[in-house]
Amino acid sequence: MIKDLLAIMGPEHRRAIRGYFAWLAAYAVLQGLAMASLVPVLQALLSGSPGDAWSRLLVTAVIVVLACVAHYRQAMKGFALSLVTLTSLHPRLGDHVASLPLGWFSSEKVGRLSRSATGGTLMVTSVTAHLLTPVATGTITPATVAITMFFFDWRLAVATVLCAPVLYLVHRWAATSVGRSEERTDAASTVASSRVVEFARTQQALRAFGRTTDGYPPLDDAIEKQRKAWGGMLRTTAPRLLASGLAAQLAFAALIAVGVSLAAGGSIDPVVLVALLALAARFTGPLGELAGQSGMLRMAANDLRRLAAIFDEKPLVEPAESRPGAVPGEVALHGVTFGYRPGEPVLRDVSLRIPPGTMTAIVGASGSGKTTITRLVMRFFDVDDGVVSVGGADVRDLSTVDLMAQLSVVMQDVYLFDDTLEANIRLGRPDASDEDVREAARLAGVDEIVDRLPGGWQSKVGEGGTSLSGGERQRVSIARALLKNAPIVLLDEATAALDPENERYVQNALRSLKDTSTLLVIAHKLPTVMAADQILVLDGGEIAESGTHEDLLAAGGRYTSFWQERREARGWRLVGGA
Repeated sequence: MIKDLLAIMGPEHRRAIRGYFAWLAAYAVLQGLAMASLVPVLQALLSGSPGDAWSRLLVTAVIVVLACVAHYRQAMKGFALSLVTLTSLHPRLGDHVASLPLGWFSSEKVGRLSRSATGGTLMVTSVTAHLLTPVATGTITPATVAITMFFFDWRLAVATVLCAPVLYLVHRWAATSVGRSEERTDAASTVASSRVVEFARTQQALRAFGRTTDGYPPLDDAIEKQRKAWGGMLRTTAPRLLASGLAAQLAFAALIAVGVSLAAGGSIDPVVLVALLALAARFTGPLGELAGQSGMLRMAANDLRRLAAIFDEKPLVEPAESRPGAVPGEVALHGVTFGYRPGEPVLRDVSLRIPPGTMTAIVGASGSGKTTITRLVMRFFDVDDGVVSVGGADVRDLSTVDLMAQLSVVMQDVYLFDDTLEANIRLGRPDASDEDVREAARLAGVDEIVDRLPGGWQSKVGEGGTSLSGGERQRVSIARALLKNAPIVLLDEATAALDPENERYVQNALRSLKDTSTLLVIAHKLPTVMAADQILVLDGGEIAESGTHEDLLAAGGRYTSFWQERREARGWRLVGGA
């Protein structure tokens, strides 16, 4: 837990954390010494020597005052660290996440990030403010008591020490069970949360097919699994936590039995025994409190581990000095091999060159590696072997800023922010003039959308662009690329799901982009493919064919089959009845 806390808080707070732990340990030790100092006081009182009791009580008072000071200091430092967490953890987490490769952001990891950034952050604040104090007093204080008992009676001290391993094993047994159960409930809760978001986002499709009245099976199943996970946690952990608390009480009973047997045999004075049993109560008491907190502590440790795991993710390696190339607009792959999982390559020894100012279309079956090429160009991932170069430079020799300055990206799934239409276009180049924004919008056909919206340029598009159609969102994305005016534009299935009107606008915009930028297009629409200067046919992660439309048709290979399939699909028409 301490290692994870240091990783989460960052190196700039390590000194403060060490200071907090030092005061926390001091408080726990002084608490044990304060209890031990009462033994001579009780001995004096019970033996009829009140005068000696006063002098011994003065020592106790000094230790108690020191313990109060240490308690105050550790509490204040703990609260201060909690405030630091609340004010700095999210920005630090955001900075770290922004440095990770874009390929890291799978739906599963984004869901985990969301849960850790909320519940995990709250857990970090409670750890330093509340949870670590009972941990220290439940471990260090009993250890201090056991050590001091050797100065009064070694036999009771040995009995106390022998109880420690048993109590530790029982406590660990209970805490491990809680931890495993919490991991299962967390996994089930993560899936359930994802299904709730999915259910909300797919309402249009679900309602269209009448799937809302009878429930949504994936969501219902996730909620049922979550319910079972929580029920299983209660059934398995409650008895173990009770057993952990009972073990502490049995340990105290065993110490009483040992003391009584010693007193019955005349080996220890009954007055001394009463005082030592009072001290023994301070050995088992904190352990019992720790047992009661073990479930929460284990869950806190799991939360810290998951949050620390995010910080353990290696950021994208940036070069010490960015070295842009001398061929703006060029994209090339040299002997590139890459796989998302070890031993399962998606691309195998792929080499290609896209000259500046040209348009290259990539075609191929699903899973052939088309999108992977664009991801490697954007450096979502680093290749297993070979070189990906942009503008004549290895992408690993470019800073993220310099690399992305050369690229504009238009994807099939366009995301618009919950802002105005104009603000979403300006994302391409925030400092662009109003005239440049209007011109980019005109070329992409967004001006026609502006004229229809009540708020014009200041119309809110909703989260994800929900107030616009898919084709309209695509036009906004094209306008962004036009406004950015980057030397290279990557288009991944940009026209795949467009109606004829939206496709016309997008095709016009592509012609405008072709005049100013190098285009790398993943496409299935025939007009887009035919317009390319170069066509690459991918098959099984390798380039099976390359050339112009006419050359590839004449070759009669895979491209010819692709072309015929597209033409046949395009030729289908629905004929109405008489």
